[in-house]
Amino acid sequence: MDEADFKTLLAPLPVSWWEADGGARLVESGGGAFADERTARRFLRALCAEAGGPARLPGDGPYRARFEGRTFDVNWTAQEGGRGGRSRGVAVEVAGAAAGTGPYASFADLSPAAVFVRDADGRCVWANHAYAHLYGTTRDTLIGRHLAEIDGADDAARFLALDEQVLSGGHSARHTLAFRHTDGSPGHAVGYRFPVRWGTRRCVAGIYVDVTDYTRALEQRRRAEADLCALRDHSGLACLRLSADGVVRDAGTAAAEVLHVRLGDLLGSPADSLLARTPERRALHRVWDDLIAGRRRSARTSAVLVDGDRRRRAWIHLSAVQHAAEHLPGVWAVITRLGLSHEAHPPLTPAQVRILALLAAGHSNADVAGALHLSRQTVDYHLSRLRCLLGVATRPALVARAYALGILSPHAWPPRSTTAAHPLSPA
Repeated sequence: MDEADFKTLLAPLPVSWWEADGGARLVESGGGAFADERTARRFLRALCAEAGGPARLPGDGPYRARFEGRTFDVNWTAQEGGRGGRSRGVAVEVAGAAAGTGPYASFADLSPAAVFVRDADGRCVWANHAYAHLYGTTRDTLIGRHLAEIDGADDAARFLALDEQVLSGGHSARHTLAFRHTDGSPGHAVGYRFPVRWGTRRCVAGIYVDVTDYTRALEQRRRAEADLCALRDHSGLACLRLSADGVVRDAGTAAAEVLHVRLGDLLGSPADSLLARTPERRALHRVWDDLIAGRRRSARTSAVLVDGDRRRRAWIHLSAVQHAAEHLPGVWAVITRLGLSHEAHPPLTPAQVRILALLAAGHSNADVAGALHLSRQTVDYHLSRLRCLLGVATRPALVARAYALGILSPHAWPPRSTTAAHPLSPA
């Protein structure tokens, strides 16, 4: 919250804030305590007169002051603490001591946080509306009642012990407590308790924020993460979670077994170190860039894994996920199928790969020539060259060999290359 937001917040409250020059003359003021600036000026003049002059204004407030029948708790910083000789102050209107309200009660009454004041015996001497709402009642009903009358015996004993700890220690304590809502559902609150003087009595004040929804969301997230870990470790799937820069952040035991590395060595290692330098690796990098940039949510691709001196082709499903602790999305990689030892194939031209894809789809030589705008003689030449490069004699064997070597993707129809940059691209 910046200064402008804070001033806007104070505008409807029974508060007056101001900035004054070295002579305690008003420069700027606001808040809802006074209807106009003229009244605010009279108020500052009254404070100066009561202190015996601007130079003698208390700088270590707060202190109580009376003005035109109204009571204020005033905090005015020493003049040398302001910019260019200026000083700042704030005054909060409070009811008289006979009404039983303490400093800043009017301000706290409008706070969305639950605020209370109890005496040393555990009896409520003041509470705001938010605190009363936790009990499903009004604050007038709570004031004067003992803890044992509004809380269960166990809760009352626990809260009284906290009060005693604060009073005996003489300093504030921050903690989280559990309680029951009016409908019986469990709740959690976090806040502070601190010792205060309420008139002549030593009391304990507390301010708490209900964090039940936040706590419930954290618990749901914890359960989801536990379920995910159980699925990762017991599904038998080789799963890895990679950061946006390609480092293994999480992995299951099945992934370590498939890659023949220790799980501790796998975590923190760059995923590129697991891949052979093949055309599939370059294609995988293009898919990766699309996932990290948000252009794709998921993809299926293949890669050649390095396993010691052996290489094996793997088919991988990639899914982009946004992790709470990371600015960019990460990627879950699941190895869905693992081939036998990878056999490198000779480099093929894009035209030869497209011919293999069309053959796998069942097209004749004439169909291939028409689709690629080539002559029949050129297609015949390419087929002869492919039979020589792949070491087979027939068209069906060419198609089978293309799938066995990973030239064509087994997950796509119509057939296309495993290194295609786009799902609809044949090569």
